[in-house]
Amino acid sequence: MRVQPSCPRCGSVLHPPGLWSSSWRCDSHGSVPPVHPAVQPTPEVLRAAAGAAATAGVPMWLPWPLPRGWLVTGVVSAGDERTGARATAVVCSGPAPLGGVAELVLVGEEMGVGLGSRFAGLDGPDAGIVPDRAPDAKIHAAGIPTAMWTLAPGPGVDEPAVYVGEAMGCWMWAVLWPGTAGFLLIDDFVLTDLRDAGHELDVPCGALSPRLQA
Repeated sequence: MRVQPSCPRCGSVLHPPGLWSSSWRCDSHGSVPPVHPAVQPTPEVLRAAAGAAATAGVPMWLPWPLPRGWLVTGVVSAGDERTGARATAVVCSGPAPLGGVAELVLVGEEMGVGLGSRFAGLDGPDAGIVPDRAPDAKIHAAGIPTAMWTLAPGPGVDEPAVYVGEAMGCWMWAVLWPGTAGFLLIDDFVLTDLRDAGHELDVPCGALSPRLQA
């Protein structure tokens, strides 16, 4: 059965454009940019996604170099032919700092799309107002020092660590499971924008993350 595009905010199947509307529509959230089904990541898939994102104004973030033993395990975008990508998400998996396996989702999105909130388990369409306090982490995004703040995740059995900031005029989310994997962002964490470097990088890929298979 063919998997249909889903809502970036809640994951529900969308109604396609029709006679009365040129946009994809969610029963709960109205007109939204569609999230296209994820496929098995390969270097070719990653380069194609980066090329598509290059036509839009939304960055596509990847830790580079990847932490030792880590792989890219998924990539998705939200948007259609009319709008281009309005949000991108790259999933990486590998050894957790305190043992076991960790997952990291990096989201770059326009205000109000809601893909980062969905991964974080939050109800709102985006992070709202940046907390009025010192940042909880400082990373390097495309060579620019970038402040990140922690947010309380939505309730759940498998609660992640959630960081949010702003880079290149877009929201940047880093959502990590388990919550202790947030230590990854403390030690000189560096991100590259795949729109600029995707064709140059030989990125190791693994099996599609279960977080993208629902």
